[in-house]
Order: sequence, then structure tokens, then C-alpha cells
Amino acid sequence: MPSPRLSVVVTRRLPEPVETRMKELFDVTLRDPDTKMSRDELLGAMRNADVLVPTITDQIDAALIGQAGDRLKLIANYGAGVDHIDVATARARGILVSNTPGVMTEDTADMVMALIMSVTRRIPEGIASMAQGEWEGWSPMAFLGSRLAGKRLGILGMGRIGQAVARRARAFGCQVHYHNRRRARPETEAELEATWWESLDQMLARVDILSINCPHTPSTFHLINARRLKLMKPSAVIVNASRGEVIDENALTRALRAGEIAGAGLDVYERGNEINPRLREVPNVVLLPHMGSATIEGRIDMGEKVLINIKTFADGHRPPDQVVPGQL
Repeated sequence: MPSPRLSVVVTRRLPEPVETRMKELFDVTLRDPDTKMSRDELLGAMRNADVLVPTITDQIDAALIGQAGDRLKLIANYGAGVDHIDVATARARGILVSNTPGVMTEDTADMVMALIMSVTRRIPEGIASMAQGEWEGWSPMAFLGSRLAGKRLGILGMGRIGQAVARRARAFGCQVHYHNRRRARPETEAELEATWWESLDQMLARVDILSINCPHTPSTFHLINARRLKLMKPSAVIVNASRGEVIDENALTRALRAGEIAGAGLDVYERGNEINPRLREVPNVVLLPHMGSATIEGRIDMGEKVLINIKTFADGHRPPDQVVPGQL
């Protein structure tokens, strides 16, 4: 007799090849239509499934995990970040948590550079002028932006994505500076021609562009606050395609309005999809709808990681991308 297949619940629609493969391997419940699950729906899934496949839009907190059924043994997150999952409580309940690290590195780094270019070269303003039929021809003083070559780029968080951003920035002629919990290896610094700053404050005072590429943890919440924004040059810009909670959005809005920094490009926000209305009113801000990893290749790669984690677990082994406390 073949062993029964794992019961898997997926909380959002995934690319067709991923969903089809899940159907072939597991007893899977797919999400249709592509809407966020309610808390009651999440609870129902966690009470009846062996494996839950959530996304960043699902808040899997201690209360939900505490009410999960005895069957639930794996939360196979579709995404690298797990700050929406109470990993410690899951671990205490004997529930493993896995994620999908590494697959969105290049896509997110591309988006960081797109944000930098959009803010420094005022691309959205040019697009809006053309769309509204306002352009009357070339002018020496119209849409003046800032050259990237020679600028100092400060990278907050020199992990996979931070290093990928550094490689791209070097190709644009930027000087790379970075702050990280741990200094990078000498060979990495040499390859990227990167300057390490033990003091974030000291780095902020010197860079022309700040790229936030660190995770959201208790120690990074509002790491970029009002005090640190005042350290930056009035000509500096900030881009964030990592986690919105790293920036105090109210402080950022005040700094932008006061001319204390020149601009910002954001793909993530402090309160998820609840955009601070004051940010929408600031002209020198580019706002994107969390598009950093939104390529079909990246989404399929993420799904394949989820499949491998579940299949490895089903075969009685530790998922290769299991999240452990030391990673948080």
C-alpha cells in the first residue's frame, strides 16, 4: 500500500507550473481566486493540513499557531522573509518552518537599481509629462537629475542582495560603501571595491544614495529614524526594496518635505499595503507596489524551492531551507 499523500494548503495563487507539480505530488488545496485568506480561513487550513504554504501577506502569529491542529508539521513559506511567522512559537509546537532564500537576489537587485535611476533621473516625472501631453520639447533646464557615476552608494545590509546591488552599482561607476552586522570577507570587499563602516551613523553622513537591503528584525525596526535622517546630506536619496519597517515613514515624510533629503524610492512599506497617505503627497518620492521579486522566473524558482522543502520533509528528512533561530 502506498503511503498517503501529504495534505497541503496554499494560501495564494502561484504560477501554473508550480501548482501543477504540487497537484502531482501532494493532496493540495489551491487558492482560487487570488485573494488574501481571512484569519478564519487560515485557522481552518492550519487545523486540517499537514503543510501550510503561506506568503508574506499571511500573518502567522502565536495565537494562530497555538490553535493549529496536531497534523500541521511544516509551514513552507513561499518567500525568503519570515518575519510574518512566529518561528519561535512554531518551533515550540514542533512545527518546522522553511523559506525560499537566494532565488530573488538578482531580480530584487535589478529593482533597486531601477529605483535609484527613477529617483535620481526623475523618470516618473518625465513619464507623467508625456502621458499628460505637457511636454513642449527639449529644454536645457528641464527634468534635471543627478549623474550616478562618482556617487557614493551606501548599502545597509551586505547579504546576497546587497552584494548584487554593489556589483551593479560598480558598473554604473558608483563608489560602494556598506554597513553590516559583520564585516564582509576580504575577497568580497576586494571584488566589490567596497568600504566597510562599523558605524552606520558615520556612513550615512557621507553617502549620496542609501540602499536598504537588510531584513526586518527587532534590531532593525526604525533603524532609519528621524535622528539618522538628519545625518544625511540634503542631496542624498534613499531606496528601499527590502522591508518597510526599517524606515520610520513619518520621519521620512517630514525629512522629504523639509528638504533634508532629496528623494526616496520605495517598493515596501511600514504597514504592508497600507501606504502612508502623506507619502503619496510628496513629489520627490517613487512608490512601487512591492515589485522587487516580481519576475516569472523568480516566482517559479521560489515555487520549486517550496516543492523541494515539502518533498524532502515528506521523505522523512529535514527541509534544506529550514529556518532556525540563529538565522533570525
